[in-house]
This record gives sequence, structure tokens and C-alpha cells, in this order.
Amino acid sequence: MTMISTSTSAFFERSTQGIGTLRARAEELQTQLSKGQKLSRSSDDPVAASRLRTLARADALSNIDMANANRATADLTLADSALSSFANYITRAKELATQAGTGTLSTAQRAGIGQELKQMVGDLVALANSRDSSGHSLFGGETAGDAYTVDGAGNASYNGTATSGELPLGDGQTITRGLTGPEFLSFDVNGTPTDLIAVVKALGDTLISGAGDPAAAARDALGTLDTSLETLTTAQTVVGSRLSWIDLTTERRTNLSELRTGEEQDIGATDIASTVADLQQVMLVLEASQASFSKLSSLSLFDVLR
Repeated sequence: MTMISTSTSAFFERSTQGIGTLRARAEELQTQLSKGQKLSRSSDDPVAASRLRTLARADALSNIDMANANRATADLTLADSALSSFANYITRAKELATQAGTGTLSTAQRAGIGQELKQMVGDLVALANSRDSSGHSLFGGETAGDAYTVDGAGNASYNGTATSGELPLGDGQTITRGLTGPEFLSFDVNGTPTDLIAVVKALGDTLISGAGDPAAAARDALGTLDTSLETLTTAQTVVGSRLSWIDLTTERRTNLSELRTGEEQDIGATDIASTVADLQQVMLVLEASQASFSKLSSLSLFDVLR
């Protein structure tokens, strides 16, 4: 009697364990299908799980680099637009200087040109104090305030840092996110340092006052304005080169991201077709096992003896 009891108990235990294993496998496959991932825990495949963590960290760092690239692109684009506006002001200043240099103009007419140049100085200072994508000084380097301030005499002076900040783009690459005002507004004339704002102000003051020879001063200013325009054009080339460099690094980052995505799919993503096939097979075996267990458990030795 004990032998029969033990055998019956073992039969039920083995059957229950087998059916439980099949159910657990079915639930695991269903989870893989619902989540799209074939690794539920690191212990399923430690090597694959470690690689997936490495790829995830690389993706996170790439997102940071992309954010830096986007910020640098925004700031450099703003700088490029502002430089174009500066170029327009220089062109207009040259037109006014050419007019003022004509000997047929009266003192009052030159004074009128001087007033426009005086107004232009304010516009140039305002443009030099433009803000970047974060609301900070666009041409002030790392300073938080305005890049240029104007004293009581109307003279503008630079208050920013010597260089603009750099942003990392990944793989040890960095990009300077902008320009400082002196990099494109300041230049030398015959060995004497000056800047565009000071040149326009000096010419405007001379034409308004009418002192000395205003026409000659206007003609002399033309060469200085040409030098200023050359300096500005060089700065525009620098900005364009930096934007192109960002585009190259962004393209490389995108390619690497696509490669990582493909590897993540190969390592951790669920193969829908094979997983569905496995699930169908497991469910078929589970149903057969349950049916067999139900049939066998209902049998009795007394049924055979009768």
C-alpha cells in the first residue's frame, strides 16, 4: 500500500513539475513577444547582457554629444546671421563715406551723413550684444553680461572673455561654439589697433563737427572699412568651417548609432517568427501534457481488475 501511495505521489509531482516548466516557458516566450526583448534578466545571457549595457551607455553619451552639437550649431548659425548683418552695415558705411568724400557736398550734408553713422554705432553695439541660444552673450565668450558697454563719451569697449567656450562632440572632438567680438570687429590699420565701432563713431563725429577736412577723413575711412570687411569675411569663413565640421561629426555619430541599433537588435531583440513558432510548440506540448495527465490521473487499478 505504501509503494502504491509513493508511486502515485511521485507521478503527480513529476507531472506537476513538467506542466509548471512548460507554463513558465510559455509565459517567458509571451513576455519576449510583448516586450520585444528576449533577455528578461542578465542571468539569461550574461555576455549578451553586458554588451547591451555597453551599447546603452554609448547611446546615452551619444545623446549628450548630439545635444552639444545642436547647441553649437544654433549658436554658430546665430553668429553667422549676425556677421551678415555686420557686413551689411559695413557696406552701408562705405557708401556713406564715399558720399561724404565727394567735394561737392556741403557741411550740412556731411553732418546729415554723420548723424546716420552715429545712429549706426548704436545699431552695431546692439548687434554685438546679441544673445545666443541659451540667452547668454553671443560674442562675449564666457561672460554672462553684455559683450560691449558704452561709456559716457559714446566709446564702446569689450567686456567679454578672450575666447568662446568649447563643447565636446564625442571621441575626443570639440568645437568652439562661437566668436568673440574682437575676433571680427577688431583689426590693425598701419600697425595701430582699432575696431569697426570706433571707426564708424570717429567718422560720424568728424562729419558732424565739420572740423579739419571731413571729406579727406571720409576718403581715408574707406580703406579702413575695407580692412574691417576683410576681417569679417575671414570670421564668416571660420564659422562656416565649424558648421561643416559639426555636420561631419553628426553624420558619423548617426552612422555609429545605426550600427549600435542593429547590434542591439541582433543581441537582445526578439525574433518574432522563431519565438511565435517556439510558443506554439510549447503550447501544443503543454496542452498534450495536461490532457495526458488528466487522462492518466483518472485511471484506477480497480478499473483494470474489473
